[in-house]
Amino acid sequence: MTCALAFFLAPAIAFVLGARPEPFENRALHEFPDPGSGWSFFTGLSKWATDHLPLREAGIRAASGISTGVFGDPPAAGTQSRGGTVGVSPHQDQPSDIPPAELFPKVITGKNGWLYLGEDITGKCLAAMDVDQVVAALNELRRAVESSGRRFELVVAPDKSTVVPEHLPDDYVGKDCSQRRARAFWQRIPTEAGAIDLRPALAESAARLGRPLYDPRDSHWTFAGGLTMTKAVLERIEPGSTSSWKVSASGFRPWPADLLVLLGQSGERRLHTYALAPDGSADRTRYIASDFRTPLRVRQPSLQGTTGTTEDSVGVIADSFTQFATPFLAAAVPDLMIAHVDTVAEASPDRLADMLVDRDVVVVEFVERIVAGGGSALLRDDVIGRIADVLARNPR
Repeated sequence: MTCALAFFLAPAIAFVLGARPEPFENRALHEFPDPGSGWSFFTGLSKWATDHLPLREAGIRAASGISTGVFGDPPAAGTQSRGGTVGVSPHQDQPSDIPPAELFPKVITGKNGWLYLGEDITGKCLAAMDVDQVVAALNELRRAVESSGRRFELVVAPDKSTVVPEHLPDDYVGKDCSQRRARAFWQRIPTEAGAIDLRPALAESAARLGRPLYDPRDSHWTFAGGLTMTKAVLERIEPGSTSSWKVSASGFRPWPADLLVLLGQSGERRLHTYALAPDGSADRTRYIASDFRTPLRVRQPSLQGTTGTTEDSVGVIADSFTQFATPFLAAAVPDLMIAHVDTVAEASPDRLADMLVDRDVVVVEFVERIVAGGGSALLRDDVIGRIADVLARNPR
């Protein structure tokens, strides 16, 4: 009876003492339902009551800690996707040793407190295309851009599990099939699809800084990773242009840790920031918050003719990894447009024209877990065809 009273009264006592619920699941708390909405009032009431229960976050963390720490269960199982290839059926040519989709966890608990995104593994094991098809689609996308008189550059942001594999557990669901697909992907993509292979540059940057370019509690790289990507892209567009660059540390910025969010927890990572002076003197870096769902255009006319920059207008079709490159792309490109890959894939011809026709260079950035399994909508024939038609009607 004492335990029961503590269980039921603790939230009430906490409320009296000032504890108030705060959102921690990457969404707003459910609002109190409208009493005039009929039966939906009662169905909505339970959601509101659950969200506004004091100490709920502490309870979820305690349950998660007991589940993983005491019983050894994975933090979260299932294949609920935040986009990409999670949940698709295995390609017909894939080996039969691939585990069932429901066994793949959303988050993999590694060593030394490191967490890994389950999609790093699932996207490769439950692939929508084989590697031949991925290479063919990327080359068709290249032809669609280059045949219109524009330049095309392809860059792949490696998965955290690819760059920092030493903290992965010794065994996990999908280990064999994901490593098999990753090896085949990286053996062919740089040579056969012309992709920029960032792995050596990222390793060099990490060695120089003395710390990993990926965070233990997040699936993305840091601003140092974004700077590494920007330098590699600019060298492709304007070889030798980055020799005048001067980079200096400029402070820190908070950033939500996405893997904690997937576990129903809250937490931030503290990211080192940098100032980029492309000509070696004036800092041109611009930190802009955007997810690119609404295309972002950044113009710095004063950059025209500046050493260490490009004269070309550049359009970047990107995902969330480019968020960490935006400050430096804005410092090196006087006329920059960035649009999310899903926005481009879903756009009408007129909307595509608004985003791409006035670009001299089109850069496509994919994260490895999406492109390696062929899960991006940008690899579909109909999407590539629409891009080709729009650009062909507006040659550069």
